Amino acid sequence: MPQSAEKFLPGRLSRAGFVALALTSAAGIMLGEFLLAACAAAAAGISLASNPRFTSHHARLWKHFKTASYSILAILLLVALWQGPWALSHWLYALPLVTFALMPTYIAALITALLTFAILVSTQWAVILPDRHQMISAFVLTTLLSTLLIFLREYKARQLAPLRRTDELTQAASREYLSADLHKEIQRSEREGTDMSVMMIGLDTHLSDNDPDEDIRAILPRVGRYLHSQLRDFDTYYRVADLQFLVILPGINTAGAAASAEKIRNGLCKLLASHGMKLTVSTGIAGLNIGDDADSLQHSAANALRRAQQQGGNRTQAYSNWLHPDVQSATGTQGDAR
Repeated sequence: MPQSAEKFLPGRLSRAGFVALALTSAAGIMLGEFLLAACAAAAAGISLASNPRFTSHHARLWKHFKTASYSILAILLLVALWQGPWALSHWLYALPLVTFALMPTYIAALITALLTFAILVSTQWAVILPDRHQMISAFVLTTLLSTLLIFLREYKARQLAPLRRTDELTQAASREYLSADLHKEIQRSEREGTDMSVMMIGLDTHLSDNDPDEDIRAILPRVGRYLHSQLRDFDTYYRVADLQFLVILPGINTAGAAASAEKIRNGLCKLLASHGMKLTVSTGIAGLNIGDDADSLQHSAANALRRAQQQGGNRTQAYSNWLHPDVQSATGTQGDAR
């Protein structure tokens, strides 16, 4: 239920905000308050660009649109301090929270400081505006409260990070639990005498400079959902880096893991292509051998992935003690000798 709310509420709120602001803009045009109409239209653009339903496609375009809408809104609100209507100055109280919601914390803090300076200077020059002293004190107070709210949010996120079981963006299991979970699976495999493999999945971002990191991260929730749909119920996947995942595959040998990796790799490539991203995916496979522990198995899978990317990417590479013909036929590559 919480995960459903996290996916459902932002879309509903952004749509409701867009409708309300669009109606406000239309009313402003009808009443001849064109500056009010322009501010409401810019705010409606921000609300529209914040809807996850739309931003999952053409993420770069929506990001630029959101930035442009925010910039226009900030400029228009500053202009309103000089030309009126005076009621628009109250919109400035919400500007710090909007800034922190749209941008990284350090960038938002810098922009908020610059906006605060510009607003204070403007109100000092615009001496004919009524209640400017009350406006200054109210704006400074709301900015401080907004800053305190953001600080508490960041502090809470850092405190809860070690306790969070899943990654918020991809719904993959948290990396902090990887070593313990992998150790348990190794013990179970050795106790029951069954096979076990580990798969490392990585996006070949070093082969393409056309897609910025922001666009790639925008597609990560879909990548996480795709992995969830392709893996078995008792498989577990972890986000071990920004653009890398590790999957624990109990009961599967290296050849079977390589076949699964190829299927997942091809599916992810199609998913990225459907969103206009010219990116490929590589996978590294490591099977459990005698003497392996959680660290060595992770290291073997990471080396296999690195080997695949060094060979040009867009491939699956197996890492094993011996060269198995069945592994080579399944992956199309040769496993490295340890």
